[in-house]
Amino acid sequence: MNKFASELLGTFALVFAGTGAIVINNVSNGAITHVGVALTFGLIVLAMIYTFGDVSGAHLNPAVTLGFFAAGRMPGREIFPYIGAQLIGATLASAVLRGLFPAHPNLGATLPNGSAMQSFVLEFILTALLMLVILSVSTGAKEKGITAGIAVGSIIGLEAMFAGPICGASMNPARSFAPAIVSGETKALWIYLVAPTLGALAAPFLCRCVREKECCPAPKMS
Repeated sequence: MNKFASELLGTFALVFAGTGAIVINNVSNGAITHVGVALTFGLIVLAMIYTFGDVSGAHLNPAVTLGFFAAGRMPGREIFPYIGAQLIGATLASAVLRGLFPAHPNLGATLPNGSAMQSFVLEFILTALLMLVILSVSTGAKEKGITAGIAVGSIIGLEAMFAGPICGASMNPARSFAPAIVSGETKALWIYLVAPTLGALAAPFLCRCVREKECCPAPKMS
């Protein structure tokens, strides 16, 4: 239960701070700026890794959980409890933001600024790179060492910085699911559920290309 509580609280913090930065940037006429939003996402993930990384691994992301399973780093029995906790935490955060900003149209939902295929490909590549970094700085399903949070937070901030204006740089189905469901802005949600998931599942194969197979053993159901 400690693991699942950690995932719920960590994902709540991620969505509350990250999408909250988007909402506040909108209502304050750009006071935070795009760079500020990108840094907020990177910094909140960094903080949550140092807070909960030794308990649950601080996945905070259903795609990352599935990526760890595909890499043989976590048992299959934990997948649904992890993802359930992440979705609950994210939805609670969006519900709180709805209460604080009732007039905001989408609560920071990820929306493509271009074609659906363009955003799909971007989300796939961004998440594959994110998961590759996570696999490289983690042991089992948990981060290792003092630099793990810095590496993961940095890649999230970097990808949000350059790709955010086009695809939203979600890389996280829970982060996109919650504001879309709470605000009713669901027309592009499928992109941000499917593309990050496929990207995270591709990352273990990339990892095996540059590291020993022990880095990503076969998935285990129990």
